[in-house]
Amino acid sequence: MNIKIKREDKKVTLSISGSIDTNTAPEFIECLKEQMPGSTELLLDLKETEYISSAGLRAILFAQKTMDSQGSMTVANVNSDIMDTFELTGFTEILKII
Repeated sequence: MNIKIKREDKKVTLSISGSIDTNTAPEFIECLKEQMPGSTELLLDLKETEYISSAGLRAILFAQKTMDSQGSMTVANVNSDIMDTFELTGFTEILKII
């Protein structure tokens, strides 16, 4: 997994490539914890994300819950496999996906 970070004032964009799984989710959560304080808008760009495991889903849920209290979160460029996972787990009801 590789994470590219782009900050524009209080907006943070995280572009994630590779997989968010048991091995990489802790790193992803640490990145979220570093980037979210003071941010009012978080964009997760999943254009180059190939796979998300249940550990990755928990990390995304952590981000959503945190941003609910301080602003908004959007998930963008979701491929069909990950969208299927979001639909099966009910994440399409929780996340703003564009």
